[in-house]
Amino acid sequence: MQKRGRPTKYRIVRHDPKISHFSPRGRPGRPEDIELTMEGFEAIRLADYMGLSQKEAAKSMHISQQTFSRVLERARKELAKGLVLGATIKIQGGHYVISSREETNQTSSK
Repeated sequence: MQKRGRPTKYRIVRHDPKISHFSPRGRPGRPEDIELTMEGFEAIRLADYMGLSQKEAAKSMHISQQTFSRVLERARKELAKGLVLGATIKIQGGHYVISSREETNQTSSK
């Protein structure tokens, strides 16, 4: 069955994470896996690490501020779940495109 509703836009991710797998030390047995999507990683990087406003970060990812807010909230929840449960956190998947090209606003004067 085909997915209903509006098609999901690709989110622009500017940096591929250097490390895509975090595993807790000292936990016996095999810890649960938590998946943090690439766009979730980028949202946390822009908002929490770089300190951009949600409006600026959303513009960087080419999505609306409301969508950015949802992505960020979901990513923070997954990250918190992984830390609290001592789970392995994997950064993978999502609906994204990696682009290092910066957005430039050029206007021509007449």
